[in-house]
Amino acid sequence: QVQVVESGGGLVQAGGSLRLSCAASGIAFRNTNIRWYRQAPGKQRDWVAAITLGGLTNYADSVKGRFTISRDYAENTVYLQMNSLQPEDTGIYLCNVQSGPRNYWGQGTQVTVSS
Repeated sequence: QVQVVESGGGLVQAGGSLRLSCAASGIAFRNTNIRWYRQAPGKQRDWVAAITLGGLTNYADSVKGRFTISRDYAENTVYLQMNSLQPEDTGIYLCNVQSGPRNYWGQGTQVTVSS
C-alpha cells in the first residue's frame, strides 16, 4: 500500500515561514517525481513546486524566490520551505507522488496566512 502524508501546516502572520513535509511509504522513492499543489476555497487547485527523481526543481511564478522544494532520499520525504508568506498563499497544500504512470495523493495540510 502506498501512503502519502503531508504535515507542517499552520497559522502564520504575513512575512512568516513554514516548512511542509511530504512523507511517502510503500513506494520506490528514488524513482518518484514529487509535486506540491495548493487549493484555496472557491479556487482551482494550482501547481506550486516540483522536484524530479534526480533532484531538479521548478516553481510556479507566484512562489519562485520564496519557496524551496527539496528531498531527503534516506527519509523518503520531500520538504517545501515557504518564506515571506502572504495571505494569497493560504490554502490546503497537497503532495502528489508520481511513480511511473501512477500518481498518489496525500490528504493535505492547511496553511493559513493572516495579514
